[in-house]
Formats: sequence, C-alpha cells, structure tokens
Amino acid sequence: MRAPIDGTLPPRTSPVSPDRLERRTEARLDHLSIAMVGTRGVPARYGGFETAVEEIGRRLADAGHRVVVYCRTAPGAREAPPAAHLGMELVHLPAARRRSLETLSHTALSVRHLVGHRTDAAVLFNAANAPLLPALRAARIPVATHVDGLEWKRAKWGGAGRRYYRAAEALAVRWSDALIADAQGIADYYRDAFAAPTTLLSYGAPLIEPGADRLAELGLQPRGYHLVVARFEPENHVDVIVEGYAASAAGKPLVVVGSAPYADAYTARVHGLADDRVRFLGGVWDQELLDQLYANCATYLHGHSVGGTNPSLLRAIGAGAAVTAFDVGFNREVVADAGRYFRTPADVAREVVAVEADPEWVVRSGRRARELAGG
Repeated sequence: MRAPIDGTLPPRTSPVSPDRLERRTEARLDHLSIAMVGTRGVPARYGGFETAVEEIGRRLADAGHRVVVYCRTAPGAREAPPAAHLGMELVHLPAARRRSLETLSHTALSVRHLVGHRTDAAVLFNAANAPLLPALRAARIPVATHVDGLEWKRAKWGGAGRRYYRAAEALAVRWSDALIADAQGIADYYRDAFAAPTTLLSYGAPLIEPGADRLAELGLQPRGYHLVVARFEPENHVDVIVEGYAASAAGKPLVVVGSAPYADAYTARVHGLADDRVRFLGGVWDQELLDQLYANCATYLHGHSVGGTNPSLLRAIGAGAAVTAFDVGFNREVVADAGRYFRTPADVAREVVAVEADPEWVVRSGRRARELAGG
C-alpha cells in the first residue's frame, strides 16, 4: 500500500507482533540520556554517592548511553573544571557554602538546568533533595531516587535538620518513580517506615592487588600498622577508634586518613584523644597510595554506622584487608564472617591487641574478605 501524498501513513491492518514490539522497545533503550543529580560530582573524591556516580556512570557511558553528571564547583579552584570524565558529560554549578544549604542549593540549580536541558531519565541522589522532585515530574522526566542512609541519625543535624530529613524521606517515597537502596538494611527501613518497595542495588567491591612499594614514602611496612579511613563525623566513630587504640597496649601505629569540612570541634576531639602512636595523614587523594594502605594494614578499622554500604569498606575487602568494623547491620552485610566487630573503646583496645597476637588470622581474614568481594 502506498502512502498518501501528504506523507501520513494509513492505519495498520494488523497488530504489531510481540517480538517486533520488544525489539523496538529495546532499540529505544539502547541510547538513553541519563542525568545524575544531587552529589558533588566526579571525579569521585569525597564519599559513597560520588563513587557510585563514577562507577555507574562510566559503565552506562561505555554501554552507549549519554550520561550527564551535575558537579559542584570548587571555590578558589585555579584551573577550569573538566567538561567530561570517563565518557560522562559534566555540568558544573555552584552551591551555598553552608552545611545546611550546600546540598539542596546545588541540587536546585542542577534541577533548573536539567529542566531546560531535558534527558530521558534522571537519578536523584539523597532523599534530602526530594522537595525538588515535583519540578522533574512537571517536566515529565522519570526519576529514581537513591535514598542513601539514615541521615536523620547523624549528630551534625539539630532537631530542625532531623525533622527535615524525616519529612524528605516521605516526599521521596511519594514523588519518585522508583526508590533505590544500596543495602538491605535501608530497604528494610523504607519497607517498615513507609510500606514502600525499593530496588536493591548493592555496590560491588573491586578486587585489587596494588603492591606495597609506596608504603616507604610514609615510613610504613606491610602488616606493620592499623588503619582508619573516614570523614571525621561522630557517626563514623573515629573518636571511639582513636580512644580505644590509645588505651591499648598495641605495638603497631594507628594510621588515620581523613578529615571533614564543618567539623573543627570533632576533629579537635579526635586529635585530643590520640597519643604519639597515632599518625594523622589528613585526606589522601592518591588512589594508588590509598589502595596500598588498605592492602597492607594489620587491620582496617571501619567505624561507619548510618550511611548504608560504604565504598571505603568495599575497597578494603577488595584489597584483602582484615577488617574490624563497628557492629551494625550495614557492615555485617559486607564483612559477614570475615572480620571482627566493636562498639566501644574497650572493644577496640581488645581487638587491636588480639589482631597483633594472631597474624595468621590477619591472613585468613584478608583471604576471606577477597572471597566475599569476588562474590
């Protein structure tokens, strides 16, 4: 049948077969444009969300999708920010430099830009950004919200901040097309608190063998130190670890990697609990060096308690570190039977001494950790 002169096609005389319809749908999904909104962006140099964006975004880009990542501009940066990273397009926008407004202000600017530069879908990170979801819905951009951990439990938020986070969680449930959880404990929370289903997307752990040649730069030897890698926040229990270690008879030094903006008082408390066996390195942004620190420690002490699955812990088990973790469900999901656990400074003091007395356990624990990482 020939088409009419006006170019319109006549109606079909038979329905499209299911196989043909499926092939058409798959073709449309082959090349989506996807925005990732609500984080500091990439390259990943800060936390779990940024690591997730980098790892997921580069894989989507490698699969042929267009990935747009919204990034926060760094104040005082001397060089222009990159326009692309690992196949992802980067949009750089500012944020209010105040803890209570930084995330939401940047996400608001990102959403405004996104509405004017539409993508086929968006992933919004952090339930705290949920009040901005109606703008995406009005623009008919399907959106999945990665809800993060239990932010309202963090001590840095006062009463108003905690109430805001609880309300934002409810808004994320109401206004998202889908909810993403990275740990079973988070999925359970949204089921119990809101009767809301989530899609569980557990993070993978990279298997790495970085060697040990750069430890000499820090005056360290393989299995000759204990390690902490964390932002200095109460929920990460760096103070508990340092206090317990200082009270112990451990002979190996404790190496502490990390710092935090807006946390001067807590940082001072952590430093005040330390003795001369504790070495504070600050932030270590050299991934090769950081991986060697993970892979060669006597034990990696992980104090995170409210943020869901943590990429630092995943990196540690992938490097074969023997882990001593704060005893919460999120950490037990990852470490399982491969590690030791603590809650109090006395627990830390006991465990670091036990680790030093049992080097064979360090080897067995590291081997088991890599088995878990390999999945």
